[in-house]
Amino acid sequence: MLLLHGDLNLLFRGLFGVPFFYSQKFIPMAFPTTNAAQELEAINQILATVGQAPVTTLDTTNPDVAIAYDTLLQVSREVQAEGWTFNKEYDYPMTPDDDNEIAIPTNMLQVDLHEREQNYKEYDVVRRDGKLYDRIDHTNKWTNGEMKVDVVWHFDWVDLPIPVQDYITARASSFAVSRIVGDQQLLRQAQEKEAYCRAMALEYECNQGQFTYFGHPKGGNHYTSYQPYKALQR
Repeated sequence: MLLLHGDLNLLFRGLFGVPFFYSQKFIPMAFPTTNAAQELEAINQILATVGQAPVTTLDTTNPDVAIAYDTLLQVSREVQAEGWTFNKEYDYPMTPDDDNEIAIPTNMLQVDLHEREQNYKEYDVVRRDGKLYDRIDHTNKWTNGEMKVDVVWHFDWVDLPIPVQDYITARASSFAVSRIVGDQQLLRQAQEKEAYCRAMALEYECNQGQFTYFGHPKGGNHYTSYQPYKALQR
């Protein structure tokens, strides 16, 4: 039997809840996002969780796609801000500019002076106005030259390990279910998948970090073991 355009549209409306040709014919395509090809798989997983059909491009004029994409970016930033082996860096050198100020890059989620830096106890650094700021001397001027800091970086999607990508996607799916669907049974299923993926991400983290209770000397593992004097001085 020959099906016309309208018949196909009606058929797929019944299957997916939206017209099959709707996104292709009526919605203007938005400008492609960064790493759209790499992020598309994660977006389709999120859409599948909420019962939506997959898409071939990240068309952010589609409300469901826009919510899924924004949620993925938000969750990716939150998860990376926890600080993992892959995005932590120690003894990172930062050099003052001509104004004796140290600008902090926008993709640096956390920054702290390395504890083995010279005169460590004389500084208490935070981020302020996009620069490294010392709360003890109340200044963002650094006249002692290069400073060594510990940082947590915010990486692009393509630079994230696969277990971390899976965890971010699963967590974003849970948020998408609560925002788009609101079905409690579906939300529980999504949260179970999220818990499993987090366990896999933590397993990967433990294997990569090679953590021990006793810590390691400089140049080795940077895990800091329990030090009673730090607890007592609080």
